[in-house]
Amino acid sequence: MSKNWIFKDNVDTDVIIPARYLNTKSSEELALHCMEDIDKNFSHEVKEGDFIIAGYNFGCGSSREHAPIAIKASGIRAVIAKSFARIFYRNAINIGLVIIENDKIQDNISSNDIIELNINEGIIKNITKNETYNFSPYPDEIQKLIEAGGLVNYTKQKIRK
Repeated sequence: MSKNWIFKDNVDTDVIIPARYLNTKSSEELALHCMEDIDKNFSHEVKEGDFIIAGYNFGCGSSREHAPIAIKASGIRAVIAKSFARIFYRNAINIGLVIIENDKIQDNISSNDIIELNINEGIIKNITKNETYNFSPYPDEIQKLIEAGGLVNYTKQKIRK
């Protein structure tokens, strides 16, 4: 069963992956330190398929790609926030991390609520509370990029065709 990791507004990239780990190249190593300065249990308890639910301006701060890499490598299925910093948003898309803007879900969800995500239809269902939240689905090309696992893999697939 997935868990929802709930964070407030303005979670910056220095909190997502502290600067002391920026010389780390391994995504698995980055995952071990993801969110440790805001939640010391995150990297030990996060499971494949969990969600991050956050407030406004998620991923603000520096433009380092390490932050979305650490989140994706930790097994997070998607980050759902009220809004994202622009550079974080693009970096996340580039590595194939699913990120969704929705300004209602954070205020109406708890960590143990069971949610289902349908990226193609733009629907988040809170099964526990029988609530539905809508979001704008990705354009087709962005959806293909996400499905490929990021820009590098997407480009390799395009070149092979």
